[in-house]
Amino acid sequence: MKEFFQENKKIAKTITEVAGLANYLWQKGWAERNAGNISVNLSEMMGDSEFELEHYPMFQLERSYDALANLYFFVTGTGKRMRDLAINPMNNACIIKMNKKGNAYHIISMKKRNLYNFRPTSELPTHLAVHNLLVSTGSKNKAVVHTHPNELVAMTQIPRFQTTEMLNKTLWGMHPEAFVFVPRGVFMVPYILPGSHKIADATIEGFKNGHEVVIWEKHGAFAIGETVSDAFDMIDILSKSAQIWFMAMQSGNEPEGLNDDQLLELKEAFLKK
Repeated sequence: MKEFFQENKKIAKTITEVAGLANYLWQKGWAERNAGNISVNLSEMMGDSEFELEHYPMFQLERSYDALANLYFFVTGTGKRMRDLAINPMNNACIIKMNKKGNAYHIISMKKRNLYNFRPTSELPTHLAVHNLLVSTGSKNKAVVHTHPNELVAMTQIPRFQTTEMLNKTLWGMHPEAFVFVPRGVFMVPYILPGSHKIADATIEGFKNGHEVVIWEKHGAFAIGETVSDAFDMIDILSKSAQIWFMAMQSGNEPEGLNDDQLLELKEAFLKK
């Protein structure tokens, strides 16, 4: 007997896309051990699906996410590896339904006997905070991706790149596509304990200010998109810029970068509304 997430073609397609992305992240070396996490708002795909939630235990949250009441999310699991997610996504992720107050959730994609041995990612506070913002502002973005892109993390180990302004200036300057496809740039969050509400609050500030990528100093990147592929693409482009910077530095030369006139030319050519 098929589960609801197998019979629903839209959800099945989304899960397949997440599995493909998990493989990319592993192959790129951005997902060591159980690093990285992904979530997707599935609510619009659920249709008229109904669940007898009394059969699924409720897990209380420390905060309320009012905009997420009764919504559904695909969320990767804590301690789960992206390389395993790529092979068997629903053994390494789950679908949750938020309760009517937005302060608790039910895992609805697992047999009851497995529920107590599985929890969503430890970064769930940030994922839910981001989705709460996206839903409350009417955003089209449904996907949130967190990963550890090597060169971007390495850049944040260098003091001069620990500000939003300097990091953006350098990343935009290394390759035209970084400016064209990530025109709002990144938002830099100084190092904060992972998995905390404090880092969730800091991340939200970046997305509130219109950024689509947030960099966690000495840790990794958070990105939003309409799909997980859209979110990944922005991190991938920025990572390419970081790679170019390091390659130039390894040659013994400080990279010149695009100047202000060249960036303005790009803006006028590609970013006209």
